[in-house]
Amino acid sequence: MNESLQEVEVSDDISDIKWIDAPVFIVFWTLLIIVFIQFFTRYALNSSLAWTEEIARYLLILLGFVGSVTCVRKRSHIYLEFFYRFLPPAVVKWIVIVVSFINTAFFSYAGVVSIELAQRTHHQSMTSIDLPKGIIYWIVAVSCFAMALVALWEFISLFRKRGEDVTHELEETIVRSH
Repeated sequence: MNESLQEVEVSDDISDIKWIDAPVFIVFWTLLIIVFIQFFTRYALNSSLAWTEEIARYLLILLGFVGSVTCVRKRSHIYLEFFYRFLPPAVVKWIVIVVSFINTAFFSYAGVVSIELAQRTHHQSMTSIDLPKGIIYWIVAVSCFAMALVALWEFISLFRKRGEDVTHELEETIVRSH
């Protein structure tokens, strides 16, 4: 067997699920039901419902943004871990602080842009159902601001931590993600 292939241990531990993760579960299960309805009506009944494809597309978009709130909370977005391994803990702490500040600013800006898009598209209706397209952008804006708040909370909490603690938390995150 190849030594580079490692067996990944899958855990069914759900103790890390918080209330802020609830919207992603709602969107996911709604998407699953809509796609099942689409599949069933198209292949079993040989007559698909027109609205299921469009709604599934919008729910998939929302799943990405709403799910990103959980990713920010768990620090599971991708980043370069190479530098953290070879720098002193005090330097790592300040790099993480700067990155956390940039994340907060980016998510806030994305939320503002989403609000502008929501205001521009609130007169446009979705193709298959009579709902404004702006609803999608409003949910994206709420998700971006939620990510910004989570990143801001991390940014503020970093000032109270020692460099060694920040480095240790990063290493734990790296181990969890591999």
